[in-house]
Amino acid sequence: MALFFTSLNSGSNGNCYYVGNHREAILVDAGLSCRETEKRMQRLGLSMQKVKAIFISHEHSDHIRGLPVLAKKYKLPVYITSSTMQYGRLLLDDYALPFKGYQPVQIGDISVTAFPKFHDAAEPHSFIVNYNGIKVGVFTDIGAPCRHLITHFKQCHAAFLEANYDEQMLQQGSYPYHLKRRISGGRGHLSNTQALELFKTHKPLFMSHLLLSHLSKDNNCPILARNMFLPHAGGTEIIVASRNEETPVYAIQNSAYAASGLDCYRVAQSFQTSLF
Repeated sequence: MALFFTSLNSGSNGNCYYVGNHREAILVDAGLSCRETEKRMQRLGLSMQKVKAIFISHEHSDHIRGLPVLAKKYKLPVYITSSTMQYGRLLLDDYALPFKGYQPVQIGDISVTAFPKFHDAAEPHSFIVNYNGIKVGVFTDIGAPCRHLITHFKQCHAAFLEANYDEQMLQQGSYPYHLKRRISGGRGHLSNTQALELFKTHKPLFMSHLLLSHLSKDNNCPILARNMFLPHAGGTEIIVASRNEETPVYAIQNSAYAASGLDCYRVAQSFQTSLF
C-alpha cells in the first residue's frame, strides 16, 4: 500500500502535482497545457486514466492554464471554490464541484483535505492528501507560515514546500519595488529562510521527502536553496522540484504490523519508468 507523488512542474510558468496509489490519483493544479501534462506523465509511466479528480488551489494562471482542456478531455471533476472559479473566469460546464476547508473529499481510497492560506488570491487553499495513513502535503504560494500550515506540515510523510526566493537576491534584483513588496509581503510567497525555519522547527521525524517548490527563476538558485536545507535534513531527502521538467516518481510504503499495533512506513525507491 504505497502513495506515489511527483511534481510535473513547479514555478511561475506552471504548476501541477500528482499524488496517487495503484488504483487512483489526483492532480493538484493544472498550470501546464493538456498536451504537456500528458507528455510528462507518459515519460514517468503514469496514466491519465488513473487520475480521478483535479483540485485547484487558486485562480492565478500558472495554476489553471491547462485546466479547461484537461478536465473536459478526460471528463474529470474539478474541486474548486466558487470565488476561484469566478476570478479565474473559468467555464467548466458540469465538471466543477465545490469544496470547503477542513472538510475531506474522498476520491476512491484517497482523502484530500483543503485548508486556507495567506496569498493574494480570492480564496486560496493548500491541500493534504491521505492514503492509508500516509500523508503528502502541497504547500505553495504562501505569504506566511500560518497555524494551518504548521498543523498540517507536522503530519506529513512528504511535502511540496514553497521556497520561492532568496531574500538577498530579491532585494538586489531588478524587480520594481512594488513587485518586491508583493512577493515578500504576508500574502506573497515563502522565502528560503521562512521555509527552512518551518522545516527546522516543525518537521516530523517520519518525514521522508521534502520537495522544494515554486522556486523563482530570477530570485533564487536551486543549488543555494537545497544547500540551505541539507545540514538540517536528517533522514529527509531534499529534492528541488524543477520549473522546466518533471521530477521522478517517489513512493512511501505503509506496512501495518498487527502484532505490535504500530504502523511502519518504508520509503520506496524513486521511479522514472512505468509502474502502472
